[in-house]
Amino acid sequence: MHDLKLIRENPELFDKALARRGLEAKSSEVLVLDESIRKSTTELQELQARRNEIAKEIPAFKKEGKNCYALFAEAEKIKASIPSLEFAVGESQKELENILSAIPNMVDDSVPDGKEDADDREEKRVGEPTKLAFKAKEHFELGENLGVMDFEQTAKFCGSRFVTLKGKLARMERALVNFMLDIHTSEFGYTEMVPPALVKSQAVYGVGQLPKFEEDLFKTTNDYYLISTSEVVLTNMVADTITPEEKLPLRYTAYTPCFRSEAGSAGRDTTGMIRMHQFSKVEMVSITAPEHSVKEHERMLSAAETVLQRLGLPYRVITLCTANTSFSSRKTYDIEVWLPGQDRYREIASCSNCGDFQARRLKARYKEFHGHKNNFVHTLNSSGLPIGRTIIAIMENYQNEDGSITIPECLRTYMGGLEKISKEG
Repeated sequence: MHDLKLIRENPELFDKALARRGLEAKSSEVLVLDESIRKSTTELQELQARRNEIAKEIPAFKKEGKNCYALFAEAEKIKASIPSLEFAVGESQKELENILSAIPNMVDDSVPDGKEDADDREEKRVGEPTKLAFKAKEHFELGENLGVMDFEQTAKFCGSRFVTLKGKLARMERALVNFMLDIHTSEFGYTEMVPPALVKSQAVYGVGQLPKFEEDLFKTTNDYYLISTSEVVLTNMVADTITPEEKLPLRYTAYTPCFRSEAGSAGRDTTGMIRMHQFSKVEMVSITAPEHSVKEHERMLSAAETVLQRLGLPYRVITLCTANTSFSSRKTYDIEVWLPGQDRYREIASCSNCGDFQARRLKARYKEFHGHKNNFVHTLNSSGLPIGRTIIAIMENYQNEDGSITIPECLRTYMGGLEKISKEG
């Protein structure tokens, strides 16, 4: 949500920020509606105040033997006027909220302007793309040949975009979860959480997924939403709260199943497990004071990178351009891992600083060290990482000519010393 005070004081700045997103100017529409609401609210407050005055004047008039007819008539007129005025203010406030809730966050000055992927800015590459002495296979070829990944039978009772992992590949999923959580909790100080997978609409609205992205979500018949990421729950842990500044930053991490309808992705990544309706992910969320969020963003990125570095997977970091920066984010780093089977980098993680955008929707604030002022916190989130895409990267980068998969050394202690996944094994 946007700061109305900022729009009032800097309408040109607001419209310029929208233009960077490729959107039309909105400040005039917002300010006209805002002025109407404030004028009507003032009128309503004046009527309510006058009503209270009359309530005090009538007993005094009666005591003095004065005629109260005019006061009664005025009171009746006010009584009749207030409900319609309250309704009008309420409707206008809803209209304004609908307008503002559909406008994405203002991007940071450091974000590159652009309209397509080619406009993203590469920040660095870590590790050389894996070179194999044989033709690389994609993960689904490897998984099906090894008998550890099932799409065909699963599709019979689930439909497309679902997979069942078996045997040692299923064990790798469990190993990766523990491996990632150990890094984030022990080395980066995140508190491990076990959150629900079902939330109410206000939780999804609070992180900016409603109303704009409702078609991407799964909704139950009794108005719950399945989470698309545990960011929804972890960020809502500070909704409607005031946190003492000395307790910041708050850092949470969680492993959860995630659910996405993949609306609008027809024809994209239909083979394999790149784009699934259900997948599992380790997520990180940080809650900070505004002056620390930029540094926290870099720290969070480092936590996600550490997972890939320990696994020995080549990757690059890019800053998304204005057109690709997500709705709630002011700046997003994407981490793209090298996939030999596709001979290119593919996204494996997004790391975003949302500033106070989500906090305003969530009414999440903190109390300053000194004084009694309450300010909105800054919220940040990052994949830490998605388990499925990490498995894909391991399979493709650690594949052998005979179709077996070598287990990265750092995972072997989590897998009972297993060194390789082979058809015989």
